[in-house]
Amino acid sequence: MKRKGLSVLLLLGLLFWFAQGLAAESEIEPGFIKLHLSGRVLDNHKEPVDEAEVRLLLAGKPVSFRKGAHGHQELDTLKTEADGSFQVVAEVPEGLLKKEGVEIEIYKTNFKPVTMKVYPEDLAFHGEDAFAVKNVILERHLDPSFWIATVIFVLAYILISFELLHRTVAAMLGAAIMLLVTYTLGVFDPAFHIISYERAIRAIDMNVILLLMGMMLIIGVLKRTGVFQWCAYKSYQLARGNVFLLCVILCSFTAVASAFLDNVTTMLLLTPVTIEIALSLGLSPLVLLVPEILASNVGGTATLIGDPPNIMIGSYTGLTFMDFVKNLTPVVLISMVVLFVYSKMIYGRDYARARVEDVEGFIARLREEYQITDGTLLAVGLIIMAIVIFFFVTHGIFHMEVSVAALFGGSLLFTYALVTKKVDLLEVVEKDIEWTTLLFFMFLFILVGAVEEVGLLAIIADKVHELSQGSLTVAICLILWVAAIMSAFVDNIPFTATMLPIVAYLSRVIPGAESNVLWWALALGACFGGNGTMIGASANVVTLGIAEAAGHRIKFFEFMKVAFPYMVLSVAIANVWLLIFY
Repeated sequence: MKRKGLSVLLLLGLLFWFAQGLAAESEIEPGFIKLHLSGRVLDNHKEPVDEAEVRLLLAGKPVSFRKGAHGHQELDTLKTEADGSFQVVAEVPEGLLKKEGVEIEIYKTNFKPVTMKVYPEDLAFHGEDAFAVKNVILERHLDPSFWIATVIFVLAYILISFELLHRTVAAMLGAAIMLLVTYTLGVFDPAFHIISYERAIRAIDMNVILLLMGMMLIIGVLKRTGVFQWCAYKSYQLARGNVFLLCVILCSFTAVASAFLDNVTTMLLLTPVTIEIALSLGLSPLVLLVPEILASNVGGTATLIGDPPNIMIGSYTGLTFMDFVKNLTPVVLISMVVLFVYSKMIYGRDYARARVEDVEGFIARLREEYQITDGTLLAVGLIIMAIVIFFFVTHGIFHMEVSVAALFGGSLLFTYALVTKKVDLLEVVEKDIEWTTLLFFMFLFILVGAVEEVGLLAIIADKVHELSQGSLTVAICLILWVAAIMSAFVDNIPFTATMLPIVAYLSRVIPGAESNVLWWALALGACFGGNGTMIGASANVVTLGIAEAAGHRIKFFEFMKVAFPYMVLSVAIANVWLLIFY
């Protein structure tokens, strides 16, 4: 018993000694005070600056500190968080602090270094603690990393836009070179630091990536039902040989399908049927295909999911599916009516010359050839698509990201099709999920994140603001027309990605832009502008490629002669609409 009692006393003694040691460690040395310093680092646009290096100086000498109230490791520098915030805790001599205050040194590549004085009167003292909050504004300064990143970005943009290299490879190469420069030259000289790996990962908008993946799964399963080809047959049946009416019906279906599905897939599936119908009428397929292309780009503008630029804008801004529908659908409807009239003017004679020898016989052949191949799968697919659209529409209630709804619908339909053995797993994963497109978006986001990091986009935003002179009207026209012209000749996806931070800044600083009108100008310009040339949008390239393979080639300027005037007309309609109603 005595031994047991001695053991207990010894254990208690050890615990007491350990507790005293901890207490001694937590106490501040006599004559010292605990300094709590926090704040945010912002640029001249009042945007947070992340990964800026923060140091403390007391009487001109560096001070070690801990990161935040619960930090344990002693540091000489720390980097600001994604929101530009920093919080340090340091034990410093009380007398020196009250006499001279403390200095904060902040440095980041492409910004002028700042040393900010925190005077004794700026501090709030409470017992053994002192508190101060300081926000710091950094001004731009162009280091070598700015010029390197800009050159890489422009070269990648040229490779992507003019298809000199596959766009995924071009974007990947550009992103990889920027990271390589950061982790080689940037290690020896911070002036060559472009973008860190962590910042590059944060630049990837996974909402866009997962939304596209979900919709690809849905379309991949639906197209196996033959529904697109069946719709083309029904269009011909409804037109009953009236070629202009057939054009109107086909364009209307294309526009609606492009608003809710991928317009590239829509055109991919409709084009062969349209070619067959046109040839049976003695027409060049291009007199139907060109209006369909124009309709696919206009129709895709109406919703958040209709065109990649809209997906990117919605994800960046938080604008909902219904915001896009309410603000863009009226312009789309007007532009579609104008497209019908324009098509009649351009191709009216061709439509009138069409030979319709045996309408009923041809309808019977189409009915036989283009049937719904799996009614059950189509019914399930349409129900799931309706659920997905319901979640899109009710974003304001559930606050669910569109990517969640699309992934849910895609995975549910895909699972059903797999369980019922309607589709092959590897076939869908390999062929229907466009991995090259998803990778392209990921690398593109890194490229844009890099030039945003070095300040290129901030400089462009300042120049646009200068040109607009703070006028909302000028800003609307500038963004709309620049977006349209650029999107006609280069890929509208990288252009839109580049413009997102610029339009965000202009929306904050220009009076009246809080109505989101500049976002609608960007969406309308980027989507409508894709109609300007045969390389302006992916749907154009895909459709005309299939037509050329079938022996119906159209030259660049032949297409532009028809499409560019309509693009200008539709953008002018959008311009008038935006100026009147916003």
